[in-house]
Amino acid sequence: MSIKDWTRLIGLSLLWGGSFFFVEIAVRGLPALSIVWGRVALGALCLALMLRLSGAGLPRGAAEWRALLGMGLLNNVIPFTLFVLAQGQISGAMAAILNATTPLWGVALAHVFTADKITPRKAAGLLAGFCGVVVMMGGAAQGDLWAGLACLGAAFSYGVAGVWGRRFRSLRVAPLQAAFGQVACAAVLITPLWLWLDQPWRLAVPEAEVIGALVGIAVLSTALAYLIYFRLLESAGAANVLLVTFLVPVSAVALGVIFLAEALAWRQVAGFALIASGLAALDGRVRLWR
Repeated sequence: MSIKDWTRLIGLSLLWGGSFFFVEIAVRGLPALSIVWGRVALGALCLALMLRLSGAGLPRGAAEWRALLGMGLLNNVIPFTLFVLAQGQISGAMAAILNATTPLWGVALAHVFTADKITPRKAAGLLAGFCGVVVMMGGAAQGDLWAGLACLGAAFSYGVAGVWGRRFRSLRVAPLQAAFGQVACAAVLITPLWLWLDQPWRLAVPEAEVIGALVGIAVLSTALAYLIYFRLLESAGAANVLLVTFLVPVSAVALGVIFLAEALAWRQVAGFALIASGLAALDGRVRLWR
């Protein structure tokens, strides 16, 4: 990869790692669905503006919008909601580390539903990764345990979205169109539930830092992150983009330690080391470099 690609990769890891940091602040003043709705609604507006400036039109066919609706549910509504709910109990650092299991779920699901089967190397990676999860979750209090399971559920949903998203190869939807379409569909899907459960007209006006965190997670960690992601995907390729999986937990942990005075337990460090070794085995580049 070029220096520009590495810069984009590090920037993307900061933006996606920053989402856990922003949620950590937002949960202090807003209920979960309000945070998720604000993220996808404002993110969709920003992406619509990018789409307009790029000159690209909206996806037109019914098949395209059905696929985008599925992506909005699997890649936005379910995981965003589960992570926000979890971060009411556990730190953003732990949530980000558990989020790194997404490629592990993706490999397992691809083995079941596609022709991409698990090799011995991938099996070793899966074993190491899930051992890391066991280490992190072992000895957790009941509230922390349920929050950790919610994070794993979110990562599983991302893995399902990866398999679901393969259908876009034949639909010819431009990357920016796909980004806008899935976030817009997520906003449409969650709006009725948000109005019913949170009743936003009854909520108190949140403090400035909470509003700032909500804007940050929508504009930076969603809209801008998608823009960088698709540019990086085009210039560096899908295999290199997967490197961000290693960097997001590091960014999230660093932001939490520096700005929120979060502390890392030994279980989190050991668990992340095992998950990272599993991801390295799945990625295969360490073996090729050796």
